[in-house]
Amino acid sequence: MKKGVYSLLKAKFLVSDNSLRNWQFIVFLIVLGLLMIANNHSYDAKNYRITALTSEVKEMRSKFVDTRSILMKLKMESTITKKMELRNIKPSEIPPRKIKILKEEEKSFFKKIWQ
Repeated sequence: MKKGVYSLLKAKFLVSDNSLRNWQFIVFLIVLGLLMIANNHSYDAKNYRITALTSEVKEMRSKFVDTRSILMKLKMESTITKKMELRNIKPSEIPPRKIKILKEEEKSFFKKIWQ
């Protein structure tokens, strides 16, 4: 057992006659480790991007709500009335009436013949 551990510490398995197979396995493990590290970096970058986009969406949503509330205030009749009074335009005291235009029905060819 001492001899096995000693040869392992001296790395005799890397310089022996059939060491090509050992080197291939070591290179495979190194490539696999590099792929795992690259995959983790890619995952972290995507995660940071998702976090940044989520915070941007929250900010845009709050900006939308603020703008919508400002618009609602501007559309109120009292606000419009105050702004128009500065231009000497006052609201009408007579309510508007609906105008209905009745279209004459076009008579078909057969109805014209039978009259």
